[in-house]
Amino acid sequence: MDFIYQLINGLQVGSIYALVALGYTMVYGIAKLINFAHGDIIMVGAYIALLAVGSMNLNIWVALLVSVVFCVILGVLIERVAYKPLRNSSRMSALITAIGMSLFLENLFLLIFSSNKRPFPNSFSGVAFSIGDKPISFNTLLTITISLVLMFVLWFFVQKTKIGKAMRAVSEDTAAAQLMGININTTISVTFAIGSGLAAVASVFYSSTYPLVDPYMGVMLGLKAFIAAVLGGIGSIPGAILGGVIMGIAESLTKGYISSTLADAVVFGILILVLLFKPSGLLGKNVKEKV
Repeated sequence: MDFIYQLINGLQVGSIYALVALGYTMVYGIAKLINFAHGDIIMVGAYIALLAVGSMNLNIWVALLVSVVFCVILGVLIERVAYKPLRNSSRMSALITAIGMSLFLENLFLLIFSSNKRPFPNSFSGVAFSIGDKPISFNTLLTITISLVLMFVLWFFVQKTKIGKAMRAVSEDTAAAQLMGININTTISVTFAIGSGLAAVASVFYSSTYPLVDPYMGVMLGLKAFIAAVLGGIGSIPGAILGGVIMGIAESLTKGYISSTLADAVVFGILILVLLFKPSGLLGKNVKEKV
């Protein structure tokens, strides 16, 4: 019973990692950019939801929608202002810009809200069911369910819709896609919008699980989600989901059976082992480059 309990907790945390990892892997797959500011969009989403619930007295679901809309606009704005001018520059320039954007968001919210941690209201409280004497919260069940639904919707969008097919075409060959009449700018903007929207959803459920919000909350969560994307194979949507779930379960089992202080070490150790034997990640493709 205890193993099943830890497994469900791992699926909850893994679902959050997977939602965030999808943003990393989609942007890298299409724009060939590691968006290190993505973790801070989670932080922004949490603060917007907190303001909507606390200051505006909105329902948590309305606050979630407000957070998603704000983060979608922010994600597109960041891409247009910071990344688009560097699209034809070296990857190092884009990487430095991403780190700079991350620091800008952190310090901006530090200036506005200070470094004090703010409590996030647990709007999804209550027990959904119990496994033996261990209660499974409504928040846990809701996080897993909504994450699975969003992952399916994303898969359907990418596989079946016109813009989704355009995204896959740009991911395969940008120049060829442009010759076929695909608008590269729109496709990349949509990718950033989707990734930022998923990050906003993840931020609300993460803040409900760990109910303290501060300007640096997205740093470790973003790092773990990026590792999940690399673990599954960066650029692969199924890989990001698989990597997030593996990380969440490994972290939960380590905390439950070994030590909570070793949880991060075990997760990073799994990544190292996978990359030693399969550098492209679990579901990634080996890409040969001509020299």
